[in-house]
Amino acid sequence: MKMVMAIIKPHKLDDVREALTAIGVEGLTASEARGYGRQKGHTEIYRGAEYAITFVPKVKIEIVLPDNLVENAVEAIENAARVGKIGDGKIFVYDVNSAVRIRTGERDDEAL
Repeated sequence: MKMVMAIIKPHKLDDVREALTAIGVEGLTASEARGYGRQKGHTEIYRGAEYAITFVPKVKIEIVLPDNLVENAVEAIENAARVGKIGDGKIFVYDVNSAVRIRTGERDDEAL
C-alpha cells in the first residue's frame, strides 16, 4: 500500500476528484493548507495599503491506495491539477505499513 499526498491549487480540487473517481479511487481526504515554494507568495492591496502574502492557499489531498493503482492516480492528479504555471503543486508517494478499518476490523488492503 502507498499513500499519495498532493498539494494543489484550491480551484483544481474538483477536477482532481473527478479524475481520481474515473480511475476507480473510492475516497480521499482533502485539507486546507497554506505554504510557499518557488511561487514566493504575492502582494495584495487592502484599503489602500499593500500587504505581502507569503503563505499561499493550497489544498492537501491524501489517498491510501493498493500498489497497482498508484501510478494511475499520480498521473490523474498530475494531469488534472496542471495549470502550467509556477505553484501548480507537488505529489509525494509514501509507503504505508498497515491500515485498519475501525468499523469492521479489516486490515491492510481489505481496509481500503
